[in-house]
Amino acid sequence: MRSPWRLEAGALTALALPMIAGNIAWAGIAATDLLLLGRLGAGAVASGALAINLFNALLIFGMGLVTAAAPLIATERGRRRHSVRDVRRTVHQTLRAATLFVLPAWALLWESESILLLMEQEADLAAQAGELMRGLQWALLPFLGFTTLRNFISALERPVWGLIIMVCAIPFNLLAGWTLIFGHLGFPALGIFGAGIASTLSSSFLFLGLLSVILIDRRFRRYRLLGRFWTHDRERHRAVWALGLPIAITLGLETTVFNASAFLMGLIDRDSLAAHAVAIQIAALVFMVPMGIGQAATVRVGLAYGKGDLAAVGRAGWLALAIGTGFALIAATMLIAFPRMLISAFLNLADPANARTAMLAVGFLGVAALFQLVDAAQAVGAGVLRGIQDTRVPMIFALIGYWVIGIGIGIVLAFPLGLQGLGIWLGLASGLGVVALLLVARWALRERLHLLSRRRNA
Repeated sequence: MRSPWRLEAGALTALALPMIAGNIAWAGIAATDLLLLGRLGAGAVASGALAINLFNALLIFGMGLVTAAAPLIATERGRRRHSVRDVRRTVHQTLRAATLFVLPAWALLWESESILLLMEQEADLAAQAGELMRGLQWALLPFLGFTTLRNFISALERPVWGLIIMVCAIPFNLLAGWTLIFGHLGFPALGIFGAGIASTLSSSFLFLGLLSVILIDRRFRRYRLLGRFWTHDRERHRAVWALGLPIAITLGLETTVFNASAFLMGLIDRDSLAAHAVAIQIAALVFMVPMGIGQAATVRVGLAYGKGDLAAVGRAGWLALAIGTGFALIAATMLIAFPRMLISAFLNLADPANARTAMLAVGFLGVAALFQLVDAAQAVGAGVLRGIQDTRVPMIFALIGYWVIGIGIGIVLAFPLGLQGLGIWLGLASGLGVVALLLVARWALRERLHLLSRRRNA
């Protein structure tokens, strides 16, 4: 017989791998959007970046909100393995919460041009960004619906269909953009507005595709997700908001600190900003792995938490942290050993005009090696704590770590002490390191802090 640790390692890995691949596929969808906008010219790329950054700020907040479905469903399944009604109610109330969030978000996004003008962006870029947003903003609800359903199948430990649908969405998104932006297959050329419509169609494809699988596959069909859809469950709805809102705020704090770091880079010079953009892209791609491990850990810890098996809770959490930081060590080695090879995917290193940008990016990737270690620890640490439905204190950790320590140290190192872009990266690494240390310490002290004795949601 295999030991409980080996069994847990196998279950965690089987759950994490499709989730990691799904996260990478999501990045692939975003890459096709950038590829198509690039064919419209530099102005379209710039205005598209403005619109997408504004859209993503609300999207990531909403994704944090609906992430509550995963630990709630996992805990319920741990408590009652074959629970159907309560799992279905959690999905319904999460979709309801997403809709309530999206309505004011749509109103805000409709005024994108005015918001960007208030932020002193160039008028022509703001106008184009507003035009793109007219088509893009409607993608918010179907994508959050897809994310909710993906959390549902992941909590059932069957995440592969989410990966399959996301992989299929990459060519669909490319075809839709090519057709609507440039006017092919009998459609008019809609330009940048067509790019927004294509993204909305792709998000709808994701939602409807996964919903179709859930309604057809017998392993999911038994939950009858469309049954009694409009029945309101006040207690469960409150539980979704109580657990999901701190996650949403935490992700918002993390996203905006990276947006702020880009703004600070822009105050230094263009080469620093370009090098920062390249290094962040590489770091973000590597981050897809610990992010997927953290998502899987939420489910595995949640299942053990629902059962009341404290030993299994510990095994799931510590194994996830070990695997996540183990991968980060490998990634850090690659960032240190092969920085120019990685940078060459984004910059032509043979062009003398890119020499300073490449040199700066190499330095940033050196800090990114440390960055990955602490980023992996905080991503997985947040995931294991979500599994025991602990999200409010981690939110406070994020506020202190990202915005007080990270940005504070970065500004001091970059400007008064003259380290410039390297100082900003050291500040980011410091902030993430503090958050990681606090989260792992809280996990280690979970029993002393009585985090496991709280009433589990039924």
